[in-house]
Amino acid sequence: MTTLFLSHPASLLHETFPGHPECPDRLRAVERALEDEKFALLAREQAPLGTEADVLRCHGRQYVEQLRALAPTDSRLVEVDGDTTMSMGTWEAALRGVGGAVRAVDEVLGGQVTNAFVATRPPGHHAERDRAMGFCFFNNAAIAARHAIEAHGLERVAIIDWDVHHGNGTQNIFWDDPTVLYCSTHEAPLFPHTGDMGERGEHGNIVNIPLTPGTNGRTYREIFDLMVLPRVDSFKPELVIISAGFDAHWRDPLANINLTENDFAWATRRLLDLADRRSKRRVVSVLEGGYDLDALQRSTAAHVEALMAG
Repeated sequence: MTTLFLSHPASLLHETFPGHPECPDRLRAVERALEDEKFALLAREQAPLGTEADVLRCHGRQYVEQLRALAPTDSRLVEVDGDTTMSMGTWEAALRGVGGAVRAVDEVLGGQVTNAFVATRPPGHHAERDRAMGFCFFNNAAIAARHAIEAHGLERVAIIDWDVHHGNGTQNIFWDDPTVLYCSTHEAPLFPHTGDMGERGEHGNIVNIPLTPGTNGRTYREIFDLMVLPRVDSFKPELVIISAGFDAHWRDPLANINLTENDFAWATRRLLDLADRRSKRRVVSVLEGGYDLDALQRSTAAHVEALMAG
């Protein structure tokens, strides 16, 4: 069994304001996590540039052109909204995230590797079809799912999003698309203040599970077993995509869910078990949030170790 790790140095060149939680040190924490000798057999590739065609699978052409026009060519930082900024390196970094997600799908579905973890920044799950927000520009997990369907002919893809914030962008993109199941666990109330259980999509393909502040690992595991896994299993996905945010960790400064790295490893193993039954073991994981560097490093190590163990 082979696990592929995709990243790129360009992800470090997406700059944000001093003190911003979505900073280059996040990727450095991921890289430190995977320096341990137990990851010596991890296959590693640089994420290629995503193409315009990749991006347009999930985003409108006018939005993409507007974003391209906003991208600075000097040392300025351009505010897209109060949380989301572009620097001179943002455009390439965002396209590397797209390209990494697409390449991961190609290699997993092509059988070159069993599963993959894509660690790039900026993250993606808040990016709607025509709107950047919440640190996000292009929705990497959503693009990966559409690529699997349109380029590889899959009929059903499941995205499981355990980031502590609701992936409003992924929900927006797949609201009326029955080929993709989107299942999110997230703290509520919390940014972006979407993700009520009643938000189910036009085909019942949206599954939102709000968590109360203070939810611990034991409760989370019960919810995952009772509400997440049965819904994903009944969908019979041909590919499982994880929006792997690690900001539900108890150390994270932006939320109040009390998971540990062991809980993320457990959830990873549970999804791998499901994928073994339903999707020929095929799993692609895409980094989303996680803003305490120590928690991010530990959670990444636990997640990737579980992927490698299969």
